[in-house]
This record gives sequence, C-alpha cells and structure tokens, in this order.
Amino acid sequence: MIADPAGDFTKAVGLDMDGSKFGLGLRSQRYSMVVEDGVVKSLNVEEGGEFKVSAADYMLPQL
Repeated sequence: MIADPAGDFTKAVGLDMDGSKFGLGLRSQRYSMVVEDGVVKSLNVEEGGEFKVSAADYMLPQL
C-alpha cells in the first residue's frame, strides 16, 4: 500500500475520478495492482460501487 495524499500517483496512472457529485472531490478509483521491479504485472480496477477485484482473496493468487 502506498500513500498518495496529493493524488500525484493516481493521476499519473490515470485512475483518478471526480466524486464531487457525492461531496467527495477528486479521489482515486478503487483498484489493486501488483508491481514487480517497477513494472505493473496486474491491474484490477473495480466497477463503480463494487469491492471484488481489489479484495485480498482476489489478489493473493496473482502474487
């Protein structure tokens, strides 16, 4: 897990979203990512409102 308080990483990888209509402002989409030596090996982006592909039990087989 990484901290991204200003959203710089989130914007750089194109996973930012505007949650203003929900009173949230700019946010990161929910996702999981496996990175090895700076290379993205898998990227799983959740559909709106779901919690499936970013869950630990979904990610463990990808490691």
